[in-house]
Amino acid sequence: MSYIDGFVIAVPTANKQKFIEHARQLDPIFLELGAIRVIEAWGDDVPDGKVTDFKGAVKAQPDEVVVFSWLEYPDKATRDAANKKMMDDPKMKDMGKSMPFDGMRMIWGGFQPINDSGKSSKPGYVDGCLIAVPKANKAAYKEMADKHAAVLKEFGATRTVDAWADDVPDGKVTDYKGAVKAKPDEVVVFSWVEWPSKEARDKGWDAAQKDPRMKDLKMPFDGQRLVYGGFAPLLDQ
Repeated sequence: MSYIDGFVIAVPTANKQKFIEHARQLDPIFLELGAIRVIEAWGDDVPDGKVTDFKGAVKAQPDEVVVFSWLEYPDKATRDAANKKMMDDPKMKDMGKSMPFDGMRMIWGGFQPINDSGKSSKPGYVDGCLIAVPKANKAAYKEMADKHAAVLKEFGATRTVDAWADDVPDGKVTDYKGAVKAKPDEVVVFSWVEWPSKEARDKGWDAAQKDPRMKDLKMPFDGQRLVYGGFAPLLDQ
């Protein structure tokens, strides 16, 4: 089964091109070590939340933009082996010193997909979400995610993924649990929806929100703490 490494990063707006160049150097290394896909997506429609939001998740400053990024591996064993090689490579330490963002505020972790619906293709737009779900509600969440995905695909989405936290460490400054104010009995879900374009996304969501099937969906989690936003892909390798 596939495995996901998910990242959320605060990048200074002025460093956008430097971030792209940094990713172009780094991402091929992940691919050489077994990753099958790398996505870097720049914050485009990232709203402020009343309880949680993407900006708060990484303590973004007014001059920073949130990046939503993920790596896809064929399985966890490949991911673990790749991460070990990266950590043991002195070149990676040098590259880490030149990151065009504050690495202390980057949040990352490993996730196991429980719903992967649709075809993986180069998206024109991505909706990203972070969700705190009670551990006891895993089956209920998967059932909801499957129904949700079916509706969104009917209205133009090309792929939806919901991935259950598997290897999500505590951070010194920021982390996934803090991003959604997760309680001890909750697990973080890293989720995204791929669309052909932003226009298709906007039309798709407008239609979906009017669909009675969406209104009938019961969320097995606290929606007030759901973190979401729209992102424009910078790199898709």
